[in-house]
This record gives sequence, structure tokens and C-alpha cells, in this order.
Amino acid sequence: MTRLFFILTMFLMVACASPKKQKPTFSPTEMLDLSVLKTKKTLKSLKITDSFPRNISKDKQDWGLVGVKDWCSGFWPGVLWHAYEYSGDASIKKGAEEFTLPIKPIAYSPAQNHDIGFMVYCSYGNGYRLTGNQEYKDVLLSAADTLATLYNPAVGSILSWPEKTDEYAHNTIIDNMMNLELLFWASKNGGDKKLYDIAVSHAEVTMKYLVRADNSVYHLGEFNDITGEFIKGHTHQGYADESMWARGQTWGLYGFAIAYRETGKEEFLNTSIKLADHFLNRLPEDGIPYWDFDDPKIPNAPKDASAATVAACGMLELSGLVKDKVLKAKYEDAARNFIKILSSENYFSGDTNQALLLHSLGHYPNNTEIDVPIIYADYYYMEALSRLRKLETVNTSDLAMKK
Repeated sequence: MTRLFFILTMFLMVACASPKKQKPTFSPTEMLDLSVLKTKKTLKSLKITDSFPRNISKDKQDWGLVGVKDWCSGFWPGVLWHAYEYSGDASIKKGAEEFTLPIKPIAYSPAQNHDIGFMVYCSYGNGYRLTGNQEYKDVLLSAADTLATLYNPAVGSILSWPEKTDEYAHNTIIDNMMNLELLFWASKNGGDKKLYDIAVSHAEVTMKYLVRADNSVYHLGEFNDITGEFIKGHTHQGYADESMWARGQTWGLYGFAIAYRETGKEEFLNTSIKLADHFLNRLPEDGIPYWDFDDPKIPNAPKDASAATVAACGMLELSGLVKDKVLKAKYEDAARNFIKILSSENYFSGDTNQALLLHSLGHYPNNTEIDVPIIYADYYYMEALSRLRKLETVNTSDLAMKK
């Protein structure tokens, strides 16, 4: 009996002394590994290079495809370029090249909308960044000139949707802030210097009229196309004109951070900070935004993972721009938390379908792309993972140098 008691006592002591099993920490590298493998598998299944993934219906596993003129066409080649950047895989690079090439005509055709930036900069822009291909540079410069044809000097901003002028006169949407990066890039890489002025003017007009007093944003600003007078703020994809459409808020916070990076104008930085803080202050407890923060159906309203991915990228950009260490940590931590949650089994698709992320939302008022995977969520997820991995590499290097 004494011997048995001794054995049981020793067992309990060892058990208590053994370290408790810890939950695995979030690893951008691990998620990039998984994402690259999945992207490569999807690439093998896509045979027509002028048809691009956009969304996956709830009853499907494979991407629904769209043509080159769809505003989302540049995101899939952008995903491939990010996957190639991390992996160095030659087959992924070949796929990125093949899916980038069909977008070229957009740069040389009359501008149909402001989305030229999304279409060309996400594809050719990443391609040029990684390869230095001169042809890619030429396409980018032409695309910037094409986008600039939509600029209205009377208003001081780019016309976002020419096809909707009967409905909204001269319209400028918050999404357009993201397309200014193409103009900024072109102005310092051989393009006309007026492209810089156009981008700055557009950002200033957007800041003045689309950013509201409470630091939320209108989706769309309507202006008189002759006098430039501001007429009214609208929504198009949000719940209501005065509501806070989640993805629009993130287009703004990211776009103004880029505008500050390219100009050094403090008012753009301050605007980005205000939009970011307002977004963070209104987040629900689980850390992922509802599609619109003012939907009266909350908490039974759908979430939008894509808004979280854009927010993560925007806050990583912002973290690299602010000088205050507390703010740097705040925005980096927020971005990391978004991506950590999106990398969980609740949002990362795993074997569910070809996408990387579940639960995005496109156009709720139009009842399209509700709670489905959407390609731009995957694009900004890959961008955020890549940024986080690079940050960890830099931080590890800095730590090693200090030792």
C-alpha cells in the first residue's frame, strides 16, 4: 500500500510539473505556407487566363470567373504575385505572368471607371515590383494616363463611375482613394508630374467632402460637374447614406495613409488616423466588422472579412508612418489581430473551397455576394501576411543585432 501511494504521489508531482499544452501562436509564415499551397492547387485548375476568379457561390467549391473588364480582374494575378514573392516558385510566377498579360488592354483603352488602379496596379504593379519588367512599367504608365482622363478640374476629383452620371452627376467614391497610388507611382517613374497634382487634389476633395464630422465616410460624394459644388453624400453599397459602410471606411483609412506616404501632407496622415481609430472603436467584440456598422439587424447581420483584410493592410501602412511608438504598436497589433482571427477555422476556408477566406460581402443592397468568399479578401489577406512576415524578419534581425 505504501509503495502504491508513493507511485501515485510521484505521478501527480510529474504531472503538475509538466508544462501545460499551449495553444499554437499565430504564424504569418505558416499561413503563407498554407495559402501558397492552396493558391498553387487552384492555379492548376484554371486553364483560361483571361477569366479571373471573383467569388464562390454558397453551393459551389470552385471560383466563379469574370472577364478582364470586371473591376476585380487584377486581384487574382495579384494573389499569384504575392504567392510567388514568398515562395519563389517558378510555376506560380509563370501563372502570375499569364494572368497579368490579358489585363494590358485596360491601360490602352478609354477609361470606363476608376477601377483601372485596382485592375492594373494589383497585377502589373506587383509584377513590376518583383521583376522590373520594362513592359510592365510601360503598361503602368499608360494606365495612369488613362485613369487621369477621368479627372474633372472643376470638381478637383476623378469621376468614379461615368456610367452613373445620370444618377449621381459627378460622383467620387471613397474606394477611389486606393487608385491614387497608381498616379503617385507614375508621377515619379517617368510619367507626367501632373499625375501627382491630380492625386493630391482628389485626396483633398475626398477628405473635405466624404469624411464626415464623426470620422466615418460617405461611400459616394455627388458634385455639380460644371461648378464643382458639393451636392450630397450618398451610399451605394452601404445600409444608408449616413451609415458607416465597413469596407468604405477601410478604403479610406488605407488610401489616406498612402496619400500621406507619397506627399508628406500631415492632414492626410491625421485623416487616416481618425478613420482607423473610429473603425477600431466601433468593432464588435469578436474583432471582425459587420458589413455596415449601422445595420439595425446587428448582431444578426453578416460580417465582411474583406473589410478586415483591407483594414489590416491599412493599419500596417499607418504603423510604418506614425512616429509615436505607442501608435505604431497600436496599429500593428490591430492588424495582427485581424489577420490572426481571419486565419482561424472560423474564417480560413481550409478544404471548404478554393478560396483562402470565407464570409465576405460585396453588395448587400443589391443582394449580391452575401457571405461568400470574394477574391479581393484573399488579395489583401496575402498582402497583410506578407507585410507581417517582413515585420517579423526585421524585428528578429534588430533583436539579434542588439545582443
